[in-house]
Amino acid sequence: MIALISGKIVYKGISHLVVDAQGVGYRIFIPLTTFYELPEAGQLITLHVHTHVKQDAINLFGFYTIQERDIFQLMLSVSGIGPKMSMNILSGISVQELLRAISSGDVRRLISIPGLGKKTAERLILELKEKVLKKMMADIMPAGDNQERVNQLIKEDVLSALVNLGYKSNIAQSALDKVLQVSAKEMPMEQLLKKTLKILSG
Repeated sequence: MIALISGKIVYKGISHLVVDAQGVGYRIFIPLTTFYELPEAGQLITLHVHTHVKQDAINLFGFYTIQERDIFQLMLSVSGIGPKMSMNILSGISVQELLRAISSGDVRRLISIPGLGKKTAERLILELKEKVLKKMMADIMPAGDNQERVNQLIKEDVLSALVNLGYKSNIAQSALDKVLQVSAKEMPMEQLLKKTLKILSG
């Protein structure tokens, strides 16, 4: 699997470029965020690469930063989102803004990206919110503080979800505390919500 390519830009287009790496020309698809950072044709470039293997083709997707590649790969884990949609999303929003939109559940900002519908935006938030929060915290906080802050954000999200379902805040908080007291380890948001709902439903 190709993870990094360094070489001379032979052709530079909006959607892809060709890089000559030691005599081999690689066609690499890129988002607009990467295109804006590229030097002119004939110059040297290093790209972080995701290798996508299909039955009838092997495609390379290149990114100017590791963070771009990581969020691209993260989006591929969402059901119904493939490389083409992921590249389209990255071409319509900066990585930092995308991370903020997913972590805050900002559907309106996501659907402002051309070609991204409401259902897909909601699925992005549902499936990636917890992973994105962990990534954002890892980027800006020391390891010990990181996990503690992520856990706190998960608890806040669960409490908010319970209140939205109609439970009074103090009752929901009490049930949530009971789950946390008997748990020996931290849980994903979905599991924590299910266990708390089980207590509330008796």
